[in-house]
Amino acid sequence: MVGISLYSVIPVRAEASEKAEQNTQILFGETFDILEQQPRWTRVRLHLDGQEGWIDAKMCTPMSEKEYTPYKTAYSSASAVVMPMAYAVSENNGQTIPLTAGTRLTNYRDGRFEVLGVGFRIDPSMVITEPVALNEQNLLQTVRFFLNIPYLWGGKNAMGMDCSGFTQVIMSLFGKSLLRNASEQVTQGREIKSLNKVHAGDLVFFDHEDGKISHVGIAIDGERVIHCSGRVKVEKLDETGIFNAEKGDYSHHLVAIRRI
Repeated sequence: MVGISLYSVIPVRAEASEKAEQNTQILFGETFDILEQQPRWTRVRLHLDGQEGWIDAKMCTPMSEKEYTPYKTAYSSASAVVMPMAYAVSENNGQTIPLTAGTRLTNYRDGRFEVLGVGFRIDPSMVITEPVALNEQNLLQTVRFFLNIPYLWGGKNAMGMDCSGFTQVIMSLFGKSLLRNASEQVTQGREIKSLNKVHAGDLVFFDHEDGKISHVGIAIDGERVIHCSGRVKVEKLDETGIFNAEKGDYSHHLVAIRRI
């Protein structure tokens, strides 16, 4: 059985409990397999990146095969919300729903999109209909709207993101598909040997002196990285890692560079 999110954001938890750790989030319009159902909780597997976890059963909207098949096709070529936060208005009841960056809009045209037969209106300036070229100018123009979004474990929306949620959302705006966690993202793309060969948009991976991948950011060039650590910010990057000017020391140590 397949389900869809008709909420701005659905938390996905490690266990069937409101006290359980949030592993990731499902954005509006994303679909998932329904693996197990309990009275209050539903276990799901996200189609986007394969993440599994538990969501509140009230937030799960099942889809029939007849609904899912055309929706899957439309979603593969959907436009996307590019601003950290935008608002759509339902043509059914006039209610407003906030949509966060990376949310994909099916059957979009001229400020209107449709989900399961329901039409919505949205400001066209908040939407990109085609992924933009990944270069330094476009990257800087995009990420400046995300600066100072706070860190939230498992988050990938404008109210809170973790490091890999940030990279997944930003790279999706440039037509790049990433897995969910830093330890998974480091397996994608191809290796870049040195910061001297870095291009804007390359992913840079770090550890905390234990050798395990624990953090990821996006290189602006060979000397700057934008990442979410405490908040989304730009910091100095060199072959050692990320230099925290406030503390006068390195906060993360560089392990790998990958080009998606």
